Amino acid sequence: MASSRRSSSDSARPDDAPDAELEPTQTDPRRPSDHFDSPAPQKGIVQPTLGLVGYLRFFWRQLTSMRTALFLLLLVAFAAVPGSLVPQVTSDPNGVIQYKEANPGWSKVLDALGVFNTYSSVWFSAIYLLLFISLVGCIIPRTMHHISALRAAPPKTPARLDRLPGYVSTESAPAEVDVEKAIQDARGILKRLGYRVRVFPGESVSAERGYLRETGNLIFHIALVGILLAVGVGGGFIYTGQKVVVVGQSFANTGSDYDSLSPGRWFSADALSPYVLQLTKFTAVYETQNQSALGEPIDYTANVRTKVPGGSWQNQTIKVNSPLRVGDTDVYLLGNGYAPTLTVRNPAGKVVLTQSIPFLAQDANLTSTGVLRVPFGLKKQLGMIGLFLPTTCADLCTSSLSSLYPGLTNPELSLQVYEGDLGFGKSAPINAFTLDTTSLKEIAGRNSGKPGLILTPGKTVALPNGLGTITLEKNIPRYVSLDIHHDPTQLWVLSFAILVFLGLVTGLFIPRRRMWVKAVRAKDGVTFEYAGLARGEDGRLDEAVAALAQKHSQLLGLSIKP
Repeated sequence: MASSRRSSSDSARPDDAPDAELEPTQTDPRRPSDHFDSPAPQKGIVQPTLGLVGYLRFFWRQLTSMRTALFLLLLVAFAAVPGSLVPQVTSDPNGVIQYKEANPGWSKVLDALGVFNTYSSVWFSAIYLLLFISLVGCIIPRTMHHISALRAAPPKTPARLDRLPGYVSTESAPAEVDVEKAIQDARGILKRLGYRVRVFPGESVSAERGYLRETGNLIFHIALVGILLAVGVGGGFIYTGQKVVVVGQSFANTGSDYDSLSPGRWFSADALSPYVLQLTKFTAVYETQNQSALGEPIDYTANVRTKVPGGSWQNQTIKVNSPLRVGDTDVYLLGNGYAPTLTVRNPAGKVVLTQSIPFLAQDANLTSTGVLRVPFGLKKQLGMIGLFLPTTCADLCTSSLSSLYPGLTNPELSLQVYEGDLGFGKSAPINAFTLDTTSLKEIAGRNSGKPGLILTPGKTVALPNGLGTITLEKNIPRYVSLDIHHDPTQLWVLSFAILVFLGLVTGLFIPRRRMWVKAVRAKDGVTFEYAGLARGEDGRLDEAVAALAQKHSQLLGLSIKP
């Protein structure tokens, strides 16, 4: 009967024992998910679906993180390395030509990668723009947060100062001590120390300082963005040009007078500041006393005259590490060499060409190569490749292929002569320092069956096939290679660089900390507690708390608990 009653009762109230009717895999909503008899969780991690907006937000947060900005800054530094290892078209076009001739295989790969124009290449610009976006994305929210923090009052005093670093307390003071005045005294001390304070009358004072640290960090990053903008945007107004000037010749700052000109994206001919520069003298000083360093250059000095519109001629000098400022350009002395003066006459003795030809130095002793073209005045066009030795070793060596000393001690010029079409009527540009011999015939030189022409100062020799004569004049002038650079961003970059330094120093050496002074009342009197909290690394926090406690306790006539 009992069993029957229990059965009827269970059937009458089926909800009293629902667990017995649940299947093993069914979850009871009234049990926690980690209950021992709950169904086993699904294998693997089930991630929420982000969607397009979610992925965009994720990538934006990754790009604008400080970690990514630092990585991109380091990447920019590494990406700039090829620009210092390989000659650049913008600064050394002749060096690019020589590099391509010396490394025909590698130069094709480097040219395809844009290494000869590293700082304007697609890959360098991409890193540059990503760094700019990353820095801006970091700076804006940090600036807004910093402004809010500057406007906020110092936080409330914690209930338990003894749990904070640098905790110090005084001996108990009599109950009748003026707590209000003591708190105001603490406020005055903290104000004089440069803290922002918040007073809780009769209880405590809360103080905070070091916001200049975050200000310095923001200035540092903003200045980095400023440098990027100055270089990226202002770089479009930069132009750089090269000019070889022989002693006695002049250079006018016009586009047509440059040997090569690399203008910025927004360059215009009106940007060229009008002036004239004349090279009057070049002096090279070489080592002559120390035999182990014989011929080493000691000093180079280019004496020039400059004139701007409406002004008079000014005598000035240019040295290797001392550029000349004229107009709105800086003129740098990059290189120098010899420019032998050659005179070509036809069979009748009439002068058809007199030209001082700059020869490019191939080594430290100024072993130099150059090209002479004679397109008119003779029966056939002539091209000559010359090797000039300032100091030949003809009397000391069986063969002479290099100079022994960079000074004009025993100069000699050897010429290989070619005839044929020099290509002046073609649209392709002609390099003044190289001669394309593919369509020319060698008529004097090592591959012609006839010896090359050997000239010394003042000597005249006959050209092959009765074409005339050529003379090396006694006076062999020097030339200088000038780099003319206009950069309106220099002042901006300098200003931002100074801000970068100041922001970095401020961010590194100014600690951010919070300080509290609290009056704790008890039956037997009043105790004053002092504590601090560093926001970041602060090795002098304990010292600062102890100094505050010492000043305040001395003012109250109390002693610090040991």
